[in-house]
Amino acid sequence: MFNILKYLREEQSLSQDDLASALGLSRQTISKYENGEANFTLDIIKKLSQFFDVDYSCFIDNKPPVRPEYNIIEGKKATEEQEIRIDIPQENISKFKQVLLYILNKVGAKPNVGQTVIYKLLYFIDFDYYEIFEEQLMGLKYIKNTYGPTPIDFAKLIQEMEKDGELEEVKTKYFNKDQTKYLPIKEPNLSLLSGQEIKHIDDELARLSDMTAKELSEYSHKDIPWIGANMGEIMDYEAVFYRNDDTSRREYVEEYD
Repeated sequence: MFNILKYLREEQSLSQDDLASALGLSRQTISKYENGEANFTLDIIKKLSQFFDVDYSCFIDNKPPVRPEYNIIEGKKATEEQEIRIDIPQENISKFKQVLLYILNKVGAKPNVGQTVIYKLLYFIDFDYYEIFEEQLMGLKYIKNTYGPTPIDFAKLIQEMEKDGELEEVKTKYFNKDQTKYLPIKEPNLSLLSGQEIKHIDDELARLSDMTAKELSEYSHKDIPWIGANMGEIMDYEAVFYRNDDTSRREYVEEYD
């Protein structure tokens, strides 16, 4: 039976624990709402509507929101005439798909590289690139969750890539814990990535891809974009310029008068 809360939660690749933490509820309460064992109160409807950015009627009528399939726009580079950096993520579907396929072909077979690790690799590739080069790579939007940054629309894009025969999602075990892995079926189209972007991705994979999901989550919790965001809120790319030594990837030159 369709449940709007479960639909919206899974659409953003959130666990029940993630959502419960973001809303200040227990996981058991979220489970009851999703199983129809409890009815939404007006206060909960307000919270959920604000969190998922949907109309109240979605929860009252138990229907999905009417909106475009993707909350994504094609990427653009800032022009030389612009005086400030664009801090709105400029998501690029095609580039995201090629980066993901590149990651999977390079490190996807590693036993530790499941969905959570993929989330963090994408995050650091995106945010580190922005800090170093002051321009977007994929420009995905990431929200702050309990276990670190989570890319919005990831689940929908994976479904599309599966449908197009680009990858396959499989369920497995890692140290007796459930793990979601992605097996690449196609090679990435590297013509959509610059040499600078490929080198950056390679550097990030060499640095991070052997870390466990727990290690990467803990590392992301030290990052200023994560620290500065509220739970469930979209993380700000501009915050990378306030990073501390733990996570900063750019060598800043001090200027003296």
